[in-house]
Amino acid sequence: MPSDAPLVLIGVGDSAVYRREVLASIAARHPVIAVDHAVPAWARPYLTRTIHADLTDTAAVTVAVGKHAIDHAVGGVLAYMEHHVQTAALLAQQLGLPGSSPQSMAACRDKAVSRRLMAEHRVPSARSVQASTPESAVAHAEMIGYPVIVKPRSMAGSAGVIRADCAAAVQDAFTQAGRATVMDLHHYGPAGVLVEEYLDGPEISVETAVLGPGRVGILAVTRKLPAPAGTTQEYGHLVDARDPLLDDPALIQVIEGAVAAHGITLGVLCIEVKLTPEVGLRIVEVNGRLGGDLLPSLVRRAMGIDLAQIAADLATGVVPRLRPVLQRAAAIEFAYPRASGTLQQLSARPGFEQLPGLERLVLTHTPGAHVSAPPHATLADRLAHWIVLGSSADECRTRLTQAADLLMVQIDEPVYTPACTT
Repeated sequence: MPSDAPLVLIGVGDSAVYRREVLASIAARHPVIAVDHAVPAWARPYLTRTIHADLTDTAAVTVAVGKHAIDHAVGGVLAYMEHHVQTAALLAQQLGLPGSSPQSMAACRDKAVSRRLMAEHRVPSARSVQASTPESAVAHAEMIGYPVIVKPRSMAGSAGVIRADCAAAVQDAFTQAGRATVMDLHHYGPAGVLVEEYLDGPEISVETAVLGPGRVGILAVTRKLPAPAGTTQEYGHLVDARDPLLDDPALIQVIEGAVAAHGITLGVLCIEVKLTPEVGLRIVEVNGRLGGDLLPSLVRRAMGIDLAQIAADLATGVVPRLRPVLQRAAAIEFAYPRASGTLQQLSARPGFEQLPGLERLVLTHTPGAHVSAPPHATLADRLAHWIVLGSSADECRTRLTQAADLLMVQIDEPVYTPACTT
């Protein structure tokens, strides 16, 4: 049964498009108190109370919630945003509520620490070295061997993640990675740049439940759609309730190893894994939160498993519902600009609602906006996304292609003229 005591949610998020469904799922099972500097209007119907605090100031958040807890019951603490997983863990610890340790969540937020822990525990990952200067980044890249990945130490959403194939590219990537940010994440987590071994092969994310120390279960496997060469942005995801990797012993072993290496004892995680053809499974990242990009929506539609409710139940000491009740597939795809410039037209063709299996098609930009094409695109440059349902992964892939044909986009590219000299 759901807990009567409210769940404290650290950070609501600005985007109704990406956050509403998760918040609604949590609120359907638990009263929710939001801690945020400002709560957007779309979120207010799902909340019983708001505690105002500067989320960049961990001490201020803990004081504000602590004061509230003196006179009010608190059933649990949760964060579904990357920014706040460590703060939520700290609060849960201070209030004596269920949760993983702040140290384990700090390790998830710090990719340098995460790589070190996995190396120490012999969990297959990528060789990784922190670079302090462009010159040291080149030295590390030459030691690891090209190509390499250059990435920020504590970002998310593929921000600043760049493949580099030579010394000049590494130097440029070092500068870009050091400046990269997304969703104001530069206010959270340590700064720094890593140079890592390039892992070739398809990528998946493994939606994982940790029910207690040593109790790890795979809930869903998300196949990432291939991205064009030269970009590391996410182009889409596919969840199949019949995915053979759900019961793969090697995958289960590496996921259990990654969880143990980070010291995670409770929660719902999104663990990214590369399926490399030469060296097998390799951990890319361990995220101490629900997956982004509407992955919980895909899992719920394909398998009937509500990741948001499971996370909230675990945070409040409630036994969660883990068993799948559906056996189908669901997928999402994102549209990026094909050229950089000013968006002139963005619309869906008339009658798009009639496409079989199309669950939604959402336009996320408006004409007049300046947009950047890959490889310089970020999450903010996505033009639209669509979710499709099907009886199989192949049927979803077909419907994704059909949905992509429904989008009409026109971008005015800037005209460059050579400077005249006399």
